[in-house]
Order: sequence, then C-alpha cells, then structure tokens
Amino acid sequence: MEQQTILVVDDDKEIVRAIAKLLEMEGYKVLKAYDGLEALDLLVGNQIHLILLDVMMPKLNGLSTMMKIRESKNIPIIILSAKTEESDMVLGLSMGADDYIAKPFNTAELIARVKSQLRRYLTLGAAAANVQSNSITVGGLTLDLDSKEIIVDGKNVKLTATEYKIMELLMRNPGRVFSSEEIYSRVWNEDAYAVENTVMVHIRRIREKIEINPKMPKYLKVVWGIGYKIEKL
Repeated sequence: MEQQTILVVDDDKEIVRAIAKLLEMEGYKVLKAYDGLEALDLLVGNQIHLILLDVMMPKLNGLSTMMKIRESKNIPIIILSAKTEESDMVLGLSMGADDYIAKPFNTAELIARVKSQLRRYLTLGAAAANVQSNSITVGGLTLDLDSKEIIVDGKNVKLTATEYKIMELLMRNPGRVFSSEEIYSRVWNEDAYAVENTVMVHIRRIREKIEINPKMPKYLKVVWGIGYKIEKL
C-alpha cells in the first residue's frame, strides 16, 4: 500500500513540527505549509490524501484556503483551531471541512481522527463511490454518466440538467455534506449569495423523483444547519 501524504498547515512552526513528528511516527509522509498560499502551492504537483488546516493564518486564512481547495478537490480536511465556539465549528463544516479539532488537542484523538478520515476517503468516500463503465452507484442509485439519467432501484428516472449536476456532485462524494452555497457555486458556476431557497427547491424536486417517501428520504438527506448529502448505503 502506498504511503499516504498529509499536508499540515499552520503559521505556528512549533505546532507544525510537533504534528509532523507525530504523523511520521505513524508512517505518514508529511508536507508542511505556514500559510494558505503555501498550502495551495503544495497541492500543485503533490498527491495529498488529507489536510490538517489551521484557521487563523496570515496571507490567506484557513477558511478561505479551504474554499479554494473545494473548488476542485475532495481531499479530507480537518480544521485545527483555537476557536471552540459551536458557530465556528458549524461554519467550518458547512464550508467543506470533514472534521474539526479544537486546540489544544489530544494527540491520540488527532491520530484517531486522521485515520478515520483517511479510511473513509480511501475506502468509503470519493475514492469508493463505485465509478464503473461510465456510471456511479451508491446503494440503490445508479447515475448513468452517458444518458444523464438516474436508475432508482432498477427504474429509469429522468432528471433535468441541473438536477443531474446536483446528483452527480453528491453521488461522487457519498456521506459528505455540501452546503447550499457550495452546491450552487459548483453546479451553477456562479458566486453564491442567498441561494438556500434555490437549492432547496431543486433538492425537493429530486427527492420527489428518487424517494419512495420524499418526507422520509432514504438517499438524499438534509443535515440541519449545514447542508445536504447522499447517504452511504
């Protein structure tokens, strides 16, 4: 199995050094960055499997860095921050983080969360959405990438172009929660401002097509206050 590479991003060099040593003892390769711009540079030309990302940094802060990364990559991101307010955690998760650890952190907990996210990414998440012969299958859903149709428990269902793009985004990343803003910016390719209702209407229409009972969905779930996801099945 190839050695997994973790990018550690924090403007505190001592924290980066300590985390790097901890991860290297677990057998991971570690790349280091001390601000968001350095992190983005390292993502070019390096295969990175997970990112540990501080929030408060010079030049480009962690949340802005994460938004740039999420424009093109689904690498697991764990936010590291001294901010412990629940609203900050929700904001980080809604903007694309996969997990959140408050400083100071327990080293055993950090390693456990790193391993959990890597396992999910490599065996259950983006790397595991079953992409074969131009189709993606998650549970009883199969998205045909050629006909732009979805097959629900063996039955073909027609989607509009927008509905198809939303389902493709969610099904390529089963279990990952996408905020309304991220769905809008990726599907409509426009900046997202006050788009929650627009996305919600499309989600409701998709549910009416793919769910036996749209009010008790099996596949397309809402995570209240954060966003939407396709359930791993």
